[in-house]
Amino acid sequence: MGHTLKLNNGHEIPIVGLGTYKSPPGQVQEAVKAAITCGYRHIDCAWFYENEAEVGQGIHAKIADGTIKREDIFITSKLWNNFHAKNSVVPMLRDSLKKLNLDYVDLYLIHWPMGFKETAPTLPPDSSGYSDVDYIETWQGMEECVKLGLAKSIGLSNFNSEQITRILQNCTIKPVVNQVEVNPNINQKKLIKFCKDRDIVVVGFCPLGRSNYVGLRPNFPTPTIHDPKVIEMAKKYNKTPAQIVLNYLVSLGISVIPKSVTPSRIAENIDIFDFRLDTDDIAYLDACNKNQRCSPQSNHADHKYFPFKIEF
Repeated sequence: MGHTLKLNNGHEIPIVGLGTYKSPPGQVQEAVKAAITCGYRHIDCAWFYENEAEVGQGIHAKIADGTIKREDIFITSKLWNNFHAKNSVVPMLRDSLKKLNLDYVDLYLIHWPMGFKETAPTLPPDSSGYSDVDYIETWQGMEECVKLGLAKSIGLSNFNSEQITRILQNCTIKPVVNQVEVNPNINQKKLIKFCKDRDIVVVGFCPLGRSNYVGLRPNFPTPTIHDPKVIEMAKKYNKTPAQIVLNYLVSLGISVIPKSVTPSRIAENIDIFDFRLDTDDIAYLDACNKNQRCSPQSNHADHKYFPFKIEF
Protein backbone atom coordinates (compact mmCIF):
# COMPACT_ATOMS: atom_id res chain seq x y z
CA MET A 1 0.00 0.00 0.00
CA GLY A 2 3.00 2.34 -0.13
CA HIS A 3 3.27 4.94 2.62
CA THR A 4 0.92 4.11 5.51
CA LEU A 5 0.33 4.81 9.20
CA LYS A 6 -0.53 2.03 11.63
CA LEU A 7 -3.91 2.29 13.37
CA ASN A 8 -4.45 1.18 16.99
CA ASN A 9 -6.32 -1.95 15.83
CA GLY A 10 -3.51 -3.17 13.55
CA HIS A 11 -4.99 -1.94 10.26
CA GLU A 12 -3.05 0.59 8.16
CA ILE A 13 -4.21 3.83 6.58
CA PRO A 14 -2.41 5.21 3.50
CA ILE A 15 -0.84 8.61 4.24
CA VAL A 16 -2.25 10.34 1.15
CA GLY A 17 -5.89 9.91 0.14
CA LEU A 18 -8.23 11.54 -2.33
CA GLY A 19 -10.82 13.92 -0.86
CA THR A 20 -14.19 13.96 -2.65
CA TYR A 21 -16.11 16.79 -0.92
CA LYS A 22 -17.85 19.07 -3.43
CA SER A 23 -16.48 17.01 -6.34
CA PRO A 24 -19.31 17.09 -8.91
CA PRO A 25 -20.88 13.66 -9.56
CA GLY A 26 -19.74 13.38 -13.22
CA GLN A 27 -16.18 14.47 -12.47
CA VAL A 28 -15.68 12.55 -9.24
CA GLN A 29 -15.85 9.17 -10.98
CA GLU A 30 -13.01 10.20 -13.32
CA ALA A 31 -11.06 11.70 -10.42
CA VAL A 32 -11.26 8.42 -8.48
CA LYS A 33 -10.11 6.44 -11.52
CA ALA A 34 -7.22 8.87 -12.13
CA ALA A 35 -6.22 8.67 -8.46
CA ILE A 36 -6.19 4.87 -8.36
CA THR A 37 -4.28 4.75 -11.66
CA CYS A 38 -1.50 6.92 -10.26
CA GLY A 39 -1.17 4.99 -7.01
CA TYR A 40 -3.73 6.29 -4.50
CA ARG A 41 -5.06 3.54 -2.27
CA HIS A 42 -7.19 5.71 0.06
CA ILE A 43 -10.46 7.43 -0.92
CA ASP A 44 -12.33 9.65 1.53
CA CYS A 45 -16.12 9.81 1.09
CA ALA A 46 -19.19 10.81 3.08
CA TRP A 47 -22.94 10.38 2.82
CA PHE A 48 -23.25 14.18 3.06
CA TYR A 49 -21.21 14.70 -0.15
CA GLU A 50 -24.04 13.21 -2.25
CA ASN A 51 -21.62 11.57 -4.71
CA GLU A 52 -20.89 8.17 -3.16
CA ALA A 53 -22.58 6.25 -6.01
CA GLU A 54 -20.20 7.87 -8.54
CA VAL A 55 -17.19 7.32 -6.26
CA GLY A 56 -18.21 3.65 -6.11
CA GLN A 57 -18.41 3.47 -9.91
CA GLY A 58 -14.88 4.86 -10.16
CA ILE A 59 -13.58 2.29 -7.66
CA HIS A 60 -15.35 -0.61 -9.38
CA ALA A 61 -14.01 0.42 -12.79
CA LYS A 62 -10.46 0.04 -11.41
CA ILE A 63 -11.30 -3.30 -9.77
CA ALA A 64 -12.83 -4.50 -13.05
CA ASP A 65 -9.76 -3.54 -15.11
CA GLY A 66 -7.46 -5.38 -12.69
CA THR A 67 -5.62 -2.30 -11.31
CA ILE A 68 -6.70 -3.13 -7.73
CA LYS A 69 -8.59 -5.68 -5.69
CA ARG A 70 -11.08 -4.51 -3.05
CA GLU A 71 -8.61 -5.33 -0.25
CA ASP A 72 -5.93 -3.08 -1.83
CA ILE A 73 -7.91 0.09 -1.23
CA PHE A 74 -8.90 1.96 1.94
CA ILE A 75 -12.37 3.53 1.79
CA THR A 76 -13.70 5.96 4.40
CA SER A 77 -17.30 7.11 4.77
CA LYS A 78 -19.02 9.25 7.41
CA LEU A 79 -22.28 9.36 9.33
CA TRP A 80 -24.13 12.67 8.94
CA ASN A 81 -25.47 14.72 11.88
CA ASN A 82 -29.16 13.97 11.31
CA PHE A 83 -28.63 10.29 12.12
CA HIS A 84 -26.93 10.29 15.53
CA ALA A 85 -29.58 8.12 17.23
CA LYS A 86 -28.00 4.75 17.98
CA ASN A 87 -30.51 2.82 15.86
CA SER A 88 -29.92 5.04 12.80
CA VAL A 89 -26.17 4.41 12.52
CA VAL A 90 -26.15 0.93 10.98
CA PRO A 91 -28.93 1.76 8.46
CA MET A 92 -27.03 4.88 7.34
CA LEU A 93 -23.82 2.94 6.84
CA ARG A 94 -25.80 0.34 4.87
CA ASP A 95 -27.13 3.21 2.74
CA SER A 96 -23.59 4.42 1.98
CA LEU A 97 -22.45 0.85 1.27
CA LYS A 98 -25.32 0.40 -1.15
CA LYS A 99 -24.34 3.60 -2.99
CA LEU A 100 -20.66 2.60 -3.04
CA ASN A 101 -21.67 -0.96 -3.99
CA LEU A 102 -19.39 -2.38 -1.28
CA ASP A 103 -19.80 -4.95 1.51
CA TYR A 104 -17.77 -2.95 4.03
CA VAL A 105 -15.85 0.30 4.47
CA ASP A 106 -12.36 0.38 5.95
CA LEU A 107 -13.25 3.33 8.16
CA TYR A 108 -16.53 4.88 9.28
CA LEU A 109 -16.49 8.25 11.06
CA ILE A 110 -18.96 10.37 13.03
CA HIS A 111 -18.80 13.43 10.73
CA TRP A 112 -19.40 16.02 13.50
CA PRO A 113 -20.14 15.76 17.23
CA MET A 114 -23.32 17.87 16.84
CA GLY A 115 -26.57 16.00 16.24
CA PHE A 116 -29.50 17.31 14.17
CA LYS A 117 -33.10 16.11 14.20
CA GLU A 118 -33.81 13.41 11.65
CA THR A 119 -36.63 15.54 10.23
CA ALA A 120 -34.46 18.69 9.94
CA PRO A 121 -32.57 19.80 6.80
CA THR A 122 -29.01 18.45 6.55
CA LEU A 123 -27.79 21.95 7.55
CA PRO A 124 -30.51 23.35 9.82
CA PRO A 125 -30.87 27.16 9.60
CA ASP A 126 -31.35 27.48 13.37
CA SER A 127 -31.39 25.59 16.66
CA SER A 128 -34.92 24.28 16.13
CA GLY A 129 -33.27 21.64 13.92
CA TYR A 130 -30.81 20.46 16.61
CA SER A 131 -31.13 17.16 18.44
CA ASP A 132 -29.47 16.62 21.78
CA VAL A 133 -28.55 12.99 21.10
CA ASP A 134 -25.27 12.42 22.93
CA TYR A 135 -22.45 11.37 20.62
CA ILE A 136 -21.68 8.64 23.20
CA GLU A 137 -24.95 7.02 22.10
CA THR A 138 -23.91 7.51 18.47
CA TRP A 139 -20.62 5.75 19.22
CA GLN A 140 -22.52 2.66 20.43
CA GLY A 141 -24.12 2.52 16.98
CA MET A 142 -20.65 2.86 15.41
CA GLU A 143 -19.39 -0.08 17.47
CA GLU A 144 -22.32 -2.12 16.15
CA CYS A 145 -21.06 -1.44 12.59
CA VAL A 146 -17.76 -3.15 13.49
CA LYS A 147 -19.49 -6.10 15.15
CA LEU A 148 -21.59 -6.62 12.00
CA GLY A 149 -18.48 -6.50 9.78
CA LEU A 150 -19.74 -3.40 7.93
CA ALA A 151 -16.74 -1.29 9.00
CA LYS A 152 -13.21 -2.54 9.71
CA SER A 153 -12.43 0.54 11.82
CA ILE A 154 -14.38 3.44 13.31
CA GLY A 155 -13.37 6.93 14.24
CA LEU A 156 -14.29 10.57 14.74
CA SER A 157 -14.22 13.77 12.73
CA ASN A 158 -14.15 17.35 14.02
CA PHE A 159 -14.03 16.24 17.68
CA ASN A 160 -12.07 18.31 20.21
CA SER A 161 -9.83 16.94 22.97
CA GLU A 162 -12.58 16.95 25.63
CA GLN A 163 -15.01 15.15 23.34
CA ILE A 164 -12.38 12.53 22.42
CA THR A 165 -11.72 11.99 26.14
CA ARG A 166 -15.43 11.35 26.75
CA ILE A 167 -15.52 8.79 23.93
CA LEU A 168 -12.42 7.03 25.31
CA GLN A 169 -14.03 6.84 28.76
CA ASN A 170 -17.23 5.35 27.34
CA CYS A 171 -16.21 3.01 24.53
CA THR A 172 -15.55 -0.68 24.09
CA ILE A 173 -13.93 -0.12 20.67
CA LYS A 174 -11.44 2.76 20.53
CA PRO A 175 -11.61 5.30 17.72
CA VAL A 176 -8.64 4.85 15.36
CA VAL A 177 -8.80 8.30 13.75
CA ASN A 178 -9.87 11.90 14.31
CA GLN A 179 -10.30 13.65 10.97
CA VAL A 180 -9.96 17.43 11.31
CA GLU A 181 -8.96 20.40 9.22
CA VAL A 182 -5.16 20.64 9.06
CA ASN A 183 -3.20 23.06 6.90
CA PRO A 184 -0.43 25.58 7.63
CA ASN A 185 -3.05 28.20 8.66
CA ILE A 186 -4.26 25.77 11.35
CA ASN A 187 -1.56 23.16 11.92
CA GLN A 188 -3.34 21.50 14.87
CA LYS A 189 -0.05 20.57 16.57
CA LYS A 190 -1.65 20.43 20.03
CA LEU A 191 -4.52 18.22 18.88
CA ILE A 192 -2.14 16.00 16.88
CA LYS A 193 -0.01 15.48 19.99
CA PHE A 194 -3.10 14.87 22.12
CA CYS A 195 -4.31 12.21 19.66
CA LYS A 196 -0.88 10.64 19.23
CA ASP A 197 -0.55 10.22 23.01
CA ARG A 198 -3.82 8.23 22.87
CA ASP A 199 -2.82 6.19 19.81
CA ILE A 200 -5.30 7.98 17.51
CA VAL A 201 -4.17 8.98 14.00
CA VAL A 202 -5.09 12.45 12.73
CA VAL A 203 -6.32 12.69 9.14
CA GLY A 204 -6.16 16.24 7.80
CA PHE A 205 -8.85 17.58 5.48
CA CYS A 206 -8.53 20.83 3.49
CA PRO A 207 -4.73 20.39 3.62
CA LEU A 208 -4.30 22.97 0.84
CA GLY A 209 -7.00 25.35 2.09
CA ARG A 210 -9.81 26.17 -0.35
CA SER A 211 -8.57 28.62 -2.95
CA ASN A 212 -11.98 28.80 -4.64
CA TYR A 213 -13.41 30.70 -1.63
CA VAL A 214 -10.74 33.39 -1.39
CA GLY A 215 -12.29 36.82 -1.92
CA LEU A 216 -15.83 35.38 -1.91
CA ARG A 217 -16.08 35.02 1.85
CA PRO A 218 -15.05 37.78 4.28
CA ASN A 219 -11.87 37.04 6.29
CA PHE A 220 -11.37 33.75 4.48
CA PRO A 221 -7.83 32.51 5.19
CA THR A 222 -5.55 32.76 2.15
CA PRO A 223 -4.21 29.29 1.38
CA THR A 224 -0.46 28.92 1.99
CA ILE A 225 -0.01 27.66 -1.58
CA HIS A 226 -0.45 31.33 -2.63
CA ASP A 227 2.21 32.56 -0.18
CA PRO A 228 5.12 34.11 -2.16
CA LYS A 229 7.58 32.45 0.22
CA VAL A 230 6.07 29.02 -0.40
CA ILE A 231 6.13 29.68 -4.16
CA GLU A 232 9.87 30.44 -3.77
CA MET A 233 10.36 27.23 -1.79
CA ALA A 234 8.66 25.25 -4.54
CA LYS A 235 11.21 26.54 -7.06
CA LYS A 236 14.06 25.65 -4.70
CA TYR A 237 12.96 22.00 -4.38
CA ASN A 238 11.72 21.79 -7.97
CA LYS A 239 8.24 20.97 -6.67
CA THR A 240 4.86 22.75 -6.68
CA PRO A 241 3.58 24.86 -3.76
CA ALA A 242 0.97 22.14 -3.09
CA GLN A 243 3.70 19.50 -2.85
CA ILE A 244 5.65 21.69 -0.40
CA VAL A 245 2.60 22.10 1.85
CA LEU A 246 1.62 18.42 1.72
CA ASN A 247 5.19 17.30 2.46
CA TYR A 248 5.22 19.63 5.49
CA LEU A 249 1.87 18.31 6.78
CA VAL A 250 2.88 14.67 6.36
CA SER A 251 6.04 15.41 8.38
CA LEU A 252 3.71 16.18 11.32
CA GLY A 253 2.84 12.45 11.40
CA ILE A 254 -0.63 12.69 9.89
CA SER A 255 -2.53 11.41 6.86
CA VAL A 256 -3.84 14.00 4.34
CA ILE A 257 -6.75 13.92 1.90
CA PRO A 258 -6.29 16.67 -0.70
CA LYS A 259 -9.32 17.04 -2.97
CA SER A 260 -8.92 17.54 -6.70
CA VAL A 261 -10.66 16.53 -9.91
CA THR A 262 -7.71 17.53 -12.13
CA PRO A 263 -5.66 14.43 -13.08
CA SER A 264 -2.33 16.32 -13.17
CA ARG A 265 -2.93 17.75 -9.68
CA ILE A 266 -4.12 14.41 -8.37
CA ALA A 267 -0.81 12.86 -9.51
CA GLU A 268 1.15 15.79 -8.06
CA ASN A 269 -0.50 15.51 -4.62
CA ILE A 270 0.81 11.99 -3.98
CA ASP A 271 4.30 12.65 -5.36
CA ILE A 272 5.59 14.20 -2.12
CA PHE A 273 7.82 11.56 -0.55
CA ASP A 274 11.11 12.14 -2.39
CA PHE A 275 12.36 15.31 -0.66
CA ARG A 276 12.82 16.82 2.79
CA LEU A 277 12.34 20.45 3.75
CA ASP A 278 15.18 22.37 5.41
CA THR A 279 14.82 23.45 9.03
CA ASP A 280 14.29 27.10 7.99
CA ASP A 281 11.52 26.19 5.59
CA ILE A 282 9.79 24.08 8.23
CA ALA A 283 10.13 26.96 10.70
CA TYR A 284 8.52 29.33 8.19
CA LEU A 285 5.58 26.97 7.62
CA ASP A 286 5.21 26.48 11.39
CA ALA A 287 4.98 30.27 11.71
CA CYS A 288 2.02 30.41 9.29
CA ASN A 289 -0.23 28.94 11.98
CA LYS A 290 -3.01 31.41 12.87
CA ASN A 291 -5.73 28.94 13.91
CA GLN A 292 -7.89 30.06 11.00
CA ARG A 293 -10.33 27.52 9.61
CA CYS A 294 -11.72 27.04 6.11
CA SER A 295 -14.50 25.05 7.72
CA PRO A 296 -15.51 26.83 10.95
CA GLN A 297 -19.14 25.54 10.82
CA SER A 298 -19.97 28.76 12.70
CA ASN A 299 -23.67 28.58 11.77
CA HIS A 300 -23.97 25.85 14.40
CA ALA A 301 -21.78 27.45 17.07
CA ASP A 302 -24.76 27.54 19.44
CA HIS A 303 -25.07 23.73 19.45
CA LYS A 304 -24.15 22.21 22.81
CA TYR A 305 -21.68 19.84 21.16
CA PHE A 306 -20.09 22.45 18.88
CA PRO A 307 -16.39 21.46 18.96
CA PHE A 308 -14.50 24.72 18.38
CA LYS A 309 -15.29 26.58 21.61
CA ILE A 310 -12.01 25.42 23.19
CA GLU A 311 -8.47 25.76 21.92
CA PHE A 312 -8.18 22.18 20.62
